[in-house]
Amino acid sequence: MIVAPSILACDFSRLSAEVSKMAEAGASFIHLDVMDGVFVPNSTFGPELVAKVKTPAIKDTHLMVINPYSRIPDFASAGADIITFHIEACKDEKEVHACIELIHRLGKKAGLSIKPLTPVEAYAPYLSEIDLALIMSVEPGAGGQKFMPSALDKISWLKERGLPLNPNLYIEVDGGINLDTGRLCAASGANVLVAGSYLYGHEDYEERVKGLLEL
Repeated sequence: MIVAPSILACDFSRLSAEVSKMAEAGASFIHLDVMDGVFVPNSTFGPELVAKVKTPAIKDTHLMVINPYSRIPDFASAGADIITFHIEACKDEKEVHACIELIHRLGKKAGLSIKPLTPVEAYAPYLSEIDLALIMSVEPGAGGQKFMPSALDKISWLKERGLPLNPNLYIEVDGGINLDTGRLCAASGANVLVAGSYLYGHEDYEERVKGLLEL
């Protein structure tokens, strides 16, 4: 299992230390939640902060923004390793394909995400092209929400439909992840777990990372 701590839950006054401690605990991804206040109600940070994150871990950058095509180059330049955008932020299938192609042309891995109410079948045209499929198990835009069990069927669908076409596909889940929900996601086929409030702010974060890694 790959663990991707979300810096949304960390102490931003100690950003470098907060990121480093998770990488040292065994997290090979660092999850960067970018919100523009339009696609989702809240706003967080832009490419400047992504560039400031110095880590040996993969910068797993999740764009919750409108007009993702216009934003992708800035995040690629800022050092994002994986750039994930939302199907719902694109006007049609052609735009989704264009975003995936742009991310690859810039030398990055391409991720595609869906909100909880979007049918998982929306992934079908893109399964052979993307590197990562991100299932939101909460409504994007805020941390601390409860896990939505409906995500499990979507994870299973990606395992059954996506992996035969794309054996290296990352199946990532974000929202309400802890040891219990993480175990359910792993059993359904997820191989990347995003966790924020479950990891940050706890003295036993190393044990928590280890527990998720062992799922």
